[in-house]
Parts: sequence; C-alpha cells; structure tokens
Amino acid sequence: MRQYRLTGDMVFRGINGFLLVLCGTATLFPFLYVLAVSLSPMEQVMRGGLILWPEKFTWDSYSMIFSNSHFMQALWMTISITVVGTITNLALTVLMAYPLSKTRLKGRRIILFLVLFTMLFSGGMIPGYLVMKWLGLLNSFWSVIMPGAISAFNLIILKNFFQGIPEALEESARIDGCSHFGVLLKIVLPLSMPALATFTLFYAVGHWNQFFQSIMYVTNSSLWPIQVILRQMIIEGSTEEYQAAIANESIQVIPMTIKMAAIVVATVPILLVYPFLQKHFAKGVLLGSVKG
Repeated sequence: MRQYRLTGDMVFRGINGFLLVLCGTATLFPFLYVLAVSLSPMEQVMRGGLILWPEKFTWDSYSMIFSNSHFMQALWMTISITVVGTITNLALTVLMAYPLSKTRLKGRRIILFLVLFTMLFSGGMIPGYLVMKWLGLLNSFWSVIMPGAISAFNLIILKNFFQGIPEALEESARIDGCSHFGVLLKIVLPLSMPALATFTLFYAVGHWNQFFQSIMYVTNSSLWPIQVILRQMIIEGSTEEYQAAIANESIQVIPMTIKMAAIVVATVPILLVYPFLQKHFAKGVLLGSVKG
C-alpha cells in the first residue's frame, strides 16, 4: 500500500509539473515572440513566419522609439501617473480602512454598506463624465487618478487585515501617549507591510495599464499615457516613427518592429517591479481575507 501511494504521488507530481511547464511556456510565448520581432532585422520580419530568435540582433527599432519625443513624453506621463496615483490610492485606502476596522465607530455599518454597494452598482460612463466635467478635472493630470482613487475591494481586504492586528498593541501605544494617527503610523502600518505591498502592486499595475480613462477624460495628447500611444500605433497601419525612419537611410525598420519595440518598452518596467513584491503578494491577500 505504501509503495502504491509513493507511485501515485510521483505520477501526480510528474503530471502536475508537466502541466505547469506547459502553462508557463504558453504564458511566455507571446512575450518571447514580441521581443524577438523587436530585435530582428527588417529582412527577417518581412519574410513572415514565426520568429522566436533573431537572425541578427538590431536595436534600430528601440533607437527610433527612444528618439521620439512624443513617445518618451507618454512614457514619462505614465510613470508620473503610476507613482502619484499609487501613493494617492494607498493613502486614501489606509485612511478609510483603519477607522472602518474599529467596531466602535458610529455609522460603520452604513458606510460599509455604501462601499459594498459600489462593488455591485456604478453610476455609469456618462454620469461619470459629467461629474468629472462639473469638478473641472477634464484634460488634467488628476482626471485619470481621482475616479479610481479608492478600490472598494482593496478597502474591504485592508479593513479585515487591520482587524486582525491585536487590539492590545494599540492600547499599549495609547497608554504611552500615542494619538490615533500615531498608532496608525508606528504600530499598524509597520505590521501591515505584506498587505500594503500587495495593494501597491494592484494599484501600480492598474495605473500603468489604464487607457480608457485617458481616452474618456483627456483630449490633450501631451497628457496621454503610453498605453494610449500603443493603442494608436497598433490600430493604425503606419506610424510617424516609420515615416522618420524612411528619411533616415541608416536605420532599417518597418512598422511591425517599431510596434513590438514599443510594447516591450511599455511592459518591461512593470515586470521589473513584481519580483520585489512577490514574497508579500500571497501572504498579504490571504491574511486580509480570513477575518470578516
């Protein structure tokens, strides 16, 4: 019987490992293709077919991307939106989740009901646009940050996380003379780093990838993030960068390689952030979800 269990475990692990490798390969395949095309010479791309390794590495497409002022302005705008937006999201979420984690707060149930209500129903696209117009935020930097300043889902999870912190720690700090704000900064937040790291990743990825709000609320192209520029480059058949490349005989590129290079430039920065927050990711979500 023991030998049978060991054999069954080995078969299960083998099948499980094979499926995980298959899923990982399927996940990495599109990115490898995009990276290979962006680094391939024009002749290889024009022949068509599947490209997983360049015949000769060339950086012409990336030279065109980084020499284009409009693209670099969009990249800088995306970085600014991600940094400022993530800080704003975390600050507002923490300041709302901490008081809601206290059962003695008057009106707590009503506020929680209103928060949960927004997870099921929303005002809609047109009322949202009218609100932004009434607030005077159209064509502004804050028009892509304020509509999603607080995520109801993240707020509930963080509230549950705060409820899991022993009340005795906060009482000891208050005996030592700490105010509520001091308890939050010196006791609660240091103990909540796994959850905060998790929501930092959630908010940062959301800001980095968002483009719908920019299309809705921003008509000034100087305020467009990089995702809007990518959308235009992929949908349109030709690009300004390609027209400039035709005039420059020393650079051999086609629209396909420029688009792929732009996708890589827009994807790599957020991928580099994830490994630093990965160890906190699962722990932060689970700890905040076990307490209702």
